[in-house]
Amino acid sequence: MELILVQALSGLASAASLFLVASGLSIIFGVTRIVNFAHGAFYMLGAYMAFTLTDRFSGALGFWGGLLVASLIVAALGALMEMVLLRRIYQAPELFQLLATFGVTLMVQDLVVLIWGADDLMGPRAPGFTGAFSLFGRLVPTYDLLLIVLGPAVLGGLWLLFHRTRWGVLVRAATQDRDMVACLGVNQKWLFTSVFALGVFLAALGGALQIPRTTVTHYMDLSIIVEVFVVVVIGGLGSVTGAFIAAVLVSELNALGILVLPKISLIAVFLVMAVVLVVRPYGLLGKAERGARSSTGISFRPWKPMSMLERAGVAVLIAIAALLPLFAGNYLLSVGAEILVFVLFAASLHFMMTVGGLASFGHAAYFGLGAYGAAFAVKFLGAPMELALLVGPAFGLMGALVAGWFCVRLSGVYFAMLTLAFAQIIWSVAFQWVEVTGGDNGILGIWPSAWASSPRGFFWLTLGVAVVGVALLRMLVFSPYGFGLRATRDNTLRADAIGIDRKSTQWAALIVAGTFAGVAGALFAFLKGSVFPESLAIPISVDGLVMVLLGGIETVSGAVIGAIVYKALAIWLMSQTDWSKLVLGAIIVLLVVAAPKGIVGFIDDWRHRGPRPKNGKPDALAVAKMEAAE
Repeated sequence: MELILVQALSGLASAASLFLVASGLSIIFGVTRIVNFAHGAFYMLGAYMAFTLTDRFSGALGFWGGLLVASLIVAALGALMEMVLLRRIYQAPELFQLLATFGVTLMVQDLVVLIWGADDLMGPRAPGFTGAFSLFGRLVPTYDLLLIVLGPAVLGGLWLLFHRTRWGVLVRAATQDRDMVACLGVNQKWLFTSVFALGVFLAALGGALQIPRTTVTHYMDLSIIVEVFVVVVIGGLGSVTGAFIAAVLVSELNALGILVLPKISLIAVFLVMAVVLVVRPYGLLGKAERGARSSTGISFRPWKPMSMLERAGVAVLIAIAALLPLFAGNYLLSVGAEILVFVLFAASLHFMMTVGGLASFGHAAYFGLGAYGAAFAVKFLGAPMELALLVGPAFGLMGALVAGWFCVRLSGVYFAMLTLAFAQIIWSVAFQWVEVTGGDNGILGIWPSAWASSPRGFFWLTLGVAVVGVALLRMLVFSPYGFGLRATRDNTLRADAIGIDRKSTQWAALIVAGTFAGVAGALFAFLKGSVFPESLAIPISVDGLVMVLLGGIETVSGAVIGAIVYKALAIWLMSQTDWSKLVLGAIIVLLVVAAPKGIVGFIDDWRHRGPRPKNGKPDALAVAKMEAAE
């Protein structure tokens, strides 16, 4: 009992830093509607800046002043990012803003290693709070007590700021109706900048306060961002009080879960998030979003099937790819097969996002299930590759069938976060069920049949499966079902009025996407010869999102180009430079700013661009068409 009490106090101390970071993200989303993936990077920068300043200046003033100054410096960097980058893309779909902040995260990860090195750093003890006191015979650090008090104090300060100041009233008004605030003459640019700076300051302070408790590492951004997303979704996006309640709940589950339920300690938090979202779709204290933007995938130019000339061009490209094994070496063929696997994976996610308007943060679940399904068929059933390639997609289908039944009841960010919860639950099971999955040791010896065992043979197999898979997805886009799915995406009320059931239609789309992702995962298992829990992890889902967004969500097959460009670029950069994340992140940010519709969308706009207007005046007919489209 004494150990449980001490663990509970440790959980409350952890909740303070988690609340600081989560409240900052919640405030930013509430006003700007940006899901800031770089929030974890600012948390990490706060810790590194605080380490540098406290290491240089000694004494109590140097330590506590160093934490504050470090947080202010990072807040200034956040404000600079908002002014230079985010202001340019506020009108873009939310997922493009997510992509831009993901690019910033990649850049910060390499910049931190470049400046501070790759070794873990240990910060100094907090002056005045270096000791511990005895509680029922067990020692509790006095610094933990400071953090326990700090959490409610920050919550009270934020409440006063938002309810007793003019700036706070404007922020709350912008959270409710940004357009009306603009009509009243409020300068939204500086309001957004100040809100973003406050949110980043809280994240940096949360990181700075961690240096006496834990080591400072260059991967602490990804370790915190998932928990932060969970907290803000459970509490309700935009609700600071909800973030505080959820931070305490999540921290206590993490602290006590190891003692009470060690077998499910990794999935307990995500199970709670899934239950909360199913029972209360907008979180504990959240509210339905107002003034939602256009659905993902809506294009001003209606989609149409390929012309005969375009089909001939695609056939020529496929024929050239099929001839590649006659000239390329084994390494290039292995890289090509991996790119083709992710082409199919990205195309499956693209079908959900573009045609169905369903943005998933957990699409890796079905990819990983396909990989494990194929591995189980080989290891436990002794099945050949041909049969295993059918079992893998069946696993992906079943996973999408179960998860989709719950997920389609939500929309927007909440749908995306529930898909993330299911993906993390499946990852946790694969990681902890060592007797079946091998845990982090994985399942080894998943080799293809003899006819496909050479790099040449497996490349042809992967090319054939990818071409057929992408072709089937394109056929679905222009089928009666595809038109019905687009109707539910564009206008749910009108779709209901003509008899199209949104939930069942979108559920079917998720099942289709999960099945094709399972095919890609099964191929990946045979390509690598092994399966590990990393196949189910968040980075795979993020890679899929980046591929889709780079290609263009307003196109039918943009994911194909996006996957080829992103995967080829990532592999090439890793072989050419130690700072591949820095370069790749910079390229992603530049593409988002220069081509917010993606590579294919940019090319399509360029192709359909009309003649230049004379005397710099726009054509009246073009203006009328654009206004009608808007």
